[in-house]
Amino acid sequence: MTTPDASASPTAQLPAAWNPAEHEESLYEGWVDAGYFTADPESDKPGYSIVLPPPNVTGSLHMGHALDHTLMDTLTRRKRMQGYEVLWLPGMDHAGIATQTIVEKQLAERGITKEDLGRDAFIDKVWEWKRESGGTIQGQMRRLGDGVDWSRDRFTMDEGLSRAVQTIFKKLYDDGLIYRAERLVNWSPVLQTAISDIEVKFEEVEGELVSFRYGSMNDDEPHIVVATTRMETMLGDTAIAVHPDDERYAALVGTELDHPFLDRKIPVIADDYVDPEFGTGAVKITPAHDPNDFEMGLRHDLPMLTIMDKAGRIADTGTEFDGLDRFDARVKVREALAEQGRIVAEKRPYLHSVGHSERSGESIEPRLSMQWWVKVDSLASAAGDAVRDGDTVIHPASQEPRWFGWVDDMHDWCISRQLWWGHRIPIWYGPDGEIECFGPDETAPDGWEQDPDVLDTWFSSGLWPFSTMGWPDETPELDKFYPTSVLVTGYDILFFWVARMMMFGTFVGQLDDAGLSGRKAAVPFEDVFLHGLVRDEHGRKMSKSKGNGIDPLDWVDRFGADALRFTLARGANPGSDISVGESHAQSSRNFATKLFNATKFALMNGARVGELPDRDRLTVADRWILDRLDQVLSDVDAGFESYEFSKACEALYHFAWDEVCDWYLELAKVQISGGPDQGQDTTALVLGAVLDKLLRALSPVMPFVTEVLWKALTGGESVVIASWPEPSGDDTDTDAATRIEDLQKLITEIRRFRADQGLNPGQRVAAQITGLDDGLEDLRPYVDALARLTPADDDFAATATVEVRLSSSTPTVAIDTSGTVDVEAERKRAAKDLAAAEKELAGTTAKLGNEQFLSKAPDAVVAKIKARKELAEAEVERLQAKLEALGAS
Repeated sequence: MTTPDASASPTAQLPAAWNPAEHEESLYEGWVDAGYFTADPESDKPGYSIVLPPPNVTGSLHMGHALDHTLMDTLTRRKRMQGYEVLWLPGMDHAGIATQTIVEKQLAERGITKEDLGRDAFIDKVWEWKRESGGTIQGQMRRLGDGVDWSRDRFTMDEGLSRAVQTIFKKLYDDGLIYRAERLVNWSPVLQTAISDIEVKFEEVEGELVSFRYGSMNDDEPHIVVATTRMETMLGDTAIAVHPDDERYAALVGTELDHPFLDRKIPVIADDYVDPEFGTGAVKITPAHDPNDFEMGLRHDLPMLTIMDKAGRIADTGTEFDGLDRFDARVKVREALAEQGRIVAEKRPYLHSVGHSERSGESIEPRLSMQWWVKVDSLASAAGDAVRDGDTVIHPASQEPRWFGWVDDMHDWCISRQLWWGHRIPIWYGPDGEIECFGPDETAPDGWEQDPDVLDTWFSSGLWPFSTMGWPDETPELDKFYPTSVLVTGYDILFFWVARMMMFGTFVGQLDDAGLSGRKAAVPFEDVFLHGLVRDEHGRKMSKSKGNGIDPLDWVDRFGADALRFTLARGANPGSDISVGESHAQSSRNFATKLFNATKFALMNGARVGELPDRDRLTVADRWILDRLDQVLSDVDAGFESYEFSKACEALYHFAWDEVCDWYLELAKVQISGGPDQGQDTTALVLGAVLDKLLRALSPVMPFVTEVLWKALTGGESVVIASWPEPSGDDTDTDAATRIEDLQKLITEIRRFRADQGLNPGQRVAAQITGLDDGLEDLRPYVDALARLTPADDDFAATATVEVRLSSSTPTVAIDTSGTVDVEAERKRAAKDLAAAEKELAGTTAKLGNEQFLSKAPDAVVAKIKARKELAEAEVERLQAKLEALGAS
């Protein structure tokens, strides 16, 4: 983009039309180069900080990201304008599973496995991929307009964050909060690692529910029928459970039944968990391969037999099924049981929900595995107390019960992953069985071997708010910007990520040697703002399978970044989902165009920023629009402060479009055309003042178009560093508000009246208005100009009249349409519209008179039909009056 000549006229600095693609890149890079987004921790300004939830290094910008980033950018841009020293810190997550999978696939295409390379060489390959291909999302963030401090860009595997990870691991380990134990985990047979709950996606699948018989084949002898969708797991059954009050099985509790394939007895136990009303009232218990069975196994001290290897193959059962894939074994076990006559019933297909690995797609296998765990009791309690005590405030408050439900009933966290890419667990094993944790400044003795596992990605991202600012060192960034001001994220990851940051933040904040003690609160952020999901225009969740996903960069290309941002911010309220479609983006693009055209028109008519005259020298219209501006700025502040972005954006949109463009600009044209006596110079100053504050208030959400317009209007350096607009503090002129409201109603009714008479909108017509009070009589030039009226002359003969009820008068408007309207054509059009209105009235009346319909229809449906009937009645009355005025027989 060519840099405009600062000495040129304001309108000459503007392009002929607003084409975002011609300006956005150069504007953004100019802001970055000017250092507008670079935070100064030594500044005397109050600090305001947000850390960007780190996107995966493998990822690209989706609509959820676009919403997140738009809201964070809006907050930080506004705070910067309010005089805060702002840090919006960016970065990326190393995404252990996703990144390792990508690199392994690339190697597989060359016939190489990671084992062929060895661990160190494979990790070098991952770093190489990261340098060459990772971080696509950062370029997309620039296109969105993210005002982040790129000089502080962080990565969860960089040297500083690795040091933070090792430091907190050792502190937790030394405090007995990290331990190793064999427990049930979500196991991915494809990836051959434990995976977190958030990486498990549940899908409805068609399987089979098979009932089979344990014990004797003779009905008169002890036996029990159980059912399962995973037949292969019966190889690991170590009990059959029934409810203690179920009399059907009372005699069997404490006895044992033979296993059909193994030389093993299966005890019958009683447990309150069993629902006696479901199925046969008896369940098979496989403690090593089912979460609920695992808990029951702990209660009853049952053997826990792992019957599958890491790849999901049957192993170590001593049966013919060893070596079979779990799905093949499912069929073979059922067939073998059928041969014994033990199959009682088969339900196929049986629709049920099954967890699948988000990364590799296969169904996960609950599996007993030796892993590293965080003992969460005290950590979760502190995270809960932080919200209870008000140190961290959740917006909306309606999400607090979910928060407490999670942190008050949290299970220990599995933090180890059987991967190579990630933070390697800093536990070392000595030659004589020693186990020791070494911190970042310690070295393990020669001959010791490090644990092969890496940490869950959520472990390092849980340190994000303080590790990115230099912890465990004491840094100027921590002094100035920690705790952070607000965390902006979706409510769907409240538990998975937010809870972990709160646990770690409160933990390190209470350590005397952590460099974070003595602050006003031992929390990582003061506010948590939870927004909803972005859904399609029909309210459906976006997904690849539905084909309803939207690429935000496509919208940037087609409609501009401002349009994307305004669409998302306009729909964002705490905790509420957002439905968006292309029509919303088109509307936002049209809004940007409207702002551009309005500002250009104002500049062409001399609009400028300067000291306003005293209010008694302003016109009624001037005082009204300045008062409305004050109110809107107050509403916008209230919206942004409470994270109600939708309210703030709606207020700005309707003020800009409905009041500034649709009314004040039109009133201003009358004042400008009237010369200095009508306030031409004053009008230019009022226009400049209104647009100046409006553009500044819109700039956090729509930074690109407002930058171009504001600089042309004011000659200022950049709206990014301009001051935030505030209400003037002047008393509201209620008389001006009433007079303009009456004026708007009068003009609107005249325009509607003209349309009813068949007049074209731009067609002038002679009119006579009587009964105006003095306040409105003074505004008659506005009425004539905006309603396209000419004063009545001596030959005036009214052909139609209408009364308009206003606040203090009911004037009569008479117009002479002779020679201006094709009466016969208007009569036919009105008669056709009347017939349609009468048909609608008859239909709704009949429905509301049908007692059977009224007794069955929902209240909302009945209310809607009543509203349609009322509208039809009004339309019939209007059209009958119109036909009468047109001389219908």
